[in-house]
Amino acid sequence: MSQEERPKSIDLPRFENEPHTDFSRGEARDDMKQALQNVRDQFGIDVPLVINGKAVDTRAHLTSRNPSRKLETLGTVASANADQAAQAIDAAHRAFAQWRKVSVSHRAEYIELIAAEMRNRRFELAAWMVFECGKPWKEADADVAEAIDFCVYYAMCMRELQKTLEMNYPGEQNSYFYRPRGVTAVIAPWNFPLAILTGMTVAALATGNTVVMKPAEQASIIASKLMDIGRDAGLPHGVLNFLPGTGEDVGQALVRHRDVKIIAFTGSQKVGLMINRQAAQTEENQLAVKKVIAEMGGKNAIIVDEDADLDDAVSGVLKSAFGYAGQKCSACSRVIVMNPIYDTFVERFAAACESLRIGPAEDPGIDFGPVIDEEAFKRINDYLAVGNEECEPLVAGDAGSLAKEGYFIGPHVFTNVEQDSRIAQDEIFGPVLAVMKARDLDDAFLLANRTRYALTGGFYSRSPKNLHRAREEFFVGNLYLNRNITGALVQRQPFGGYRMSGIGTKAGGPDYLLQYLLPVTVTENTMRRGFAPNSDEED
Repeated sequence: MSQEERPKSIDLPRFENEPHTDFSRGEARDDMKQALQNVRDQFGIDVPLVINGKAVDTRAHLTSRNPSRKLETLGTVASANADQAAQAIDAAHRAFAQWRKVSVSHRAEYIELIAAEMRNRRFELAAWMVFECGKPWKEADADVAEAIDFCVYYAMCMRELQKTLEMNYPGEQNSYFYRPRGVTAVIAPWNFPLAILTGMTVAALATGNTVVMKPAEQASIIASKLMDIGRDAGLPHGVLNFLPGTGEDVGQALVRHRDVKIIAFTGSQKVGLMINRQAAQTEENQLAVKKVIAEMGGKNAIIVDEDADLDDAVSGVLKSAFGYAGQKCSACSRVIVMNPIYDTFVERFAAACESLRIGPAEDPGIDFGPVIDEEAFKRINDYLAVGNEECEPLVAGDAGSLAKEGYFIGPHVFTNVEQDSRIAQDEIFGPVLAVMKARDLDDAFLLANRTRYALTGGFYSRSPKNLHRAREEFFVGNLYLNRNITGALVQRQPFGGYRMSGIGTKAGGPDYLLQYLLPVTVTENTMRRGFAPNSDEED
């Protein structure tokens, strides 16, 4: 693409991403080791609900376990029911009347205080993710950095959005501005337990909405730390409420309640579509149509062109497919290779897989750790059985004795994968990769686009013409050329897809906050005759 053909750039407010920790430094390694020990000393904690600023215990409890050591308990978490969901919504509804009136600058300062506290507690937060969600050191640290980015970026964006647009004409004044919608139900996933939860939550808070936070059951202790930080930042009671529990008991109660105006969800396609259906069922006394913002995963492909740099391609696919055990919605689960280089790529990729090291997430030397829980472990193994029956195994990584200690599954790669097979179409959410052969570039794009999803994709090529074709013909929300397809950064790579991958615009992008706002136009006739005296003059 020539310089003339490229879209003109848009000047955005200055923003700098939070740097990731350099664990090659001995000081950083020591800090992380100390944080892991400090967190381990806290195992056995009891985490309550928080409704209207008050800690609330419950009869039912969730047990948080370490997926690297499945017999190790981290603590217990209060599990809310539908009545407590209604109480939290009522608290948020009452708090909204005042929170919406708080100036944008003051709301932004609250969010920036949250970011500052996350910086202060960076290693502690990362350590909790290592233990509760099996995130390796670098992945956990990047999660905290992204949470900080969301806070700083959305505070900055809201300061820009507060500016009223004036369109005045003789005898008439017109203004265009935004108002918050109301109570927001944030329903978050476990795979980015702090970053995604924080992003959806602070987007709602910065725009003047109040929040009921429902974290994933597997990541409730980490989520409680965000609640603690929000409380310590001085958020008024009821503005942020913490409601852990099961989706069946709490999630549906939040989605169906008439006073919930926004539902911000990240998770599976099945649950996302169910939320969308339930939110669309309006009641007679409901005052607004619910706004659903949903990110629902992907079945992401990387295409390797015949002139690609195979060193880069093998490394990029390896990182994209097996980082965090393939448990990212952006992960590569299909690699589509041109026929002339197919055999070479397959041979080199199989050899590269042998270098991967699996182990407990607290071990700093591993490439990836366990999958999240027993349910995921069984589901992924069921897909491995399907792959072994329908396809040709290329790599079948053996977790060995680790599989008895935790939920460990080695890297698995299948070849001779048919385009309509379950291995090629279903989002497996684990360390499973399908290798597919393409006759030519037309065939490659056809294979890549032949799913219900459109989230991320990658293309390795040294041909400017083919790179241009990828921009035009590869239908995904985030397309990466000659690099891995995971690790999107706030503002730099706003994240989100379409088709069945998402409802709404991109997280970490300049228009994300608009989903949480209502645009309003006010027109005033200025040709009036005189002014009524104000109350002070009357007195």
